[in-house]
Amino acid sequence: MTRSPKKSATLKSPRRRMLPSDRIAYSAINERPPLKLPDGARLAVWVIVNIEEWDPTEPMPRTVLTPPAGGSPMPDVPNWAWHEYGNRVGFWRFVALFDELAIPAVLAINGSALAAYPPIVRAAVEREWEFIGHGFTQRNMQRVKNERADIRRTREAIQQATGVPPRGWLGPGLTETWETPDVLVEEGYDYVADWVLDDQPVWLKTRGKPLLNVPYTQECNDVAMMLIQHHAASEYYDRAIDQFEQLYADSANSARVMALSVHPYIMGVPHRLKYLRRALEVIGGKTGVKFMTGGQIADWFIGHGPKAP
Repeated sequence: MTRSPKKSATLKSPRRRMLPSDRIAYSAINERPPLKLPDGARLAVWVIVNIEEWDPTEPMPRTVLTPPAGGSPMPDVPNWAWHEYGNRVGFWRFVALFDELAIPAVLAINGSALAAYPPIVRAAVEREWEFIGHGFTQRNMQRVKNERADIRRTREAIQQATGVPPRGWLGPGLTETWETPDVLVEEGYDYVADWVLDDQPVWLKTRGKPLLNVPYTQECNDVAMMLIQHHAASEYYDRAIDQFEQLYADSANSARVMALSVHPYIMGVPHRLKYLRRALEVIGGKTGVKFMTGGQIADWFIGHGPKAP
């Protein structure tokens, strides 16, 4: 049998950019062996809370107001304060809600935010929420000067603050460079959530050992719904339930994973929180649903799913 020269060069040549199609082979979900979750569950749901620190000396990552005379004001007090409300107030609404519903959240957190918001870190540690890396600062990973240093620094900051190194990574805005998966593996991460292309975990090829991708969401994400598509607050509930019902039906013969992504400054505000609550109550009330962390999903798949190629 003749080996494809393209395949052999993919992982070994540092001069060639690795394309997305090189990272992962195509796989039809209906042709895979059935997956079974623990405790008779059929649908794993993980809730990701994104905690970010926005630098008031730089342009804001997102905005809710534009200045009346245009331009890019510095400092941008209205938009910085809009986000800061989430960490001062909105986050604590999430804490109360998840406590009430006994949901283990996953904190995707900027490395710099660990020092900026100690009460948030303490609350998450006390509840044994999982911490995953989310960049050291909230910026496009393609614009970070030294990606490896950023990823390593984030890991070290989480370990120092919590006593446990992070296993997972979620790029700010899901951004990656050509080398991000390689660097994540080399810096000790076990899984990533940037590749939103499946309803089950999948393996990504790297120049080292394979990296697991846990299903995340772009569309059941409050940034997409509220800030980009400008929907009414109720859209979060409607879309979450529509997605849940289909995934639940799909999971009759093989397990599926559903993600819900929230930010304290978006779904944690007074006029939106009730729609998150309603969605979680409906989802959690269905037989066969198991709320899990990303690390728990990764451990389950590593132990019961197909082996890494």
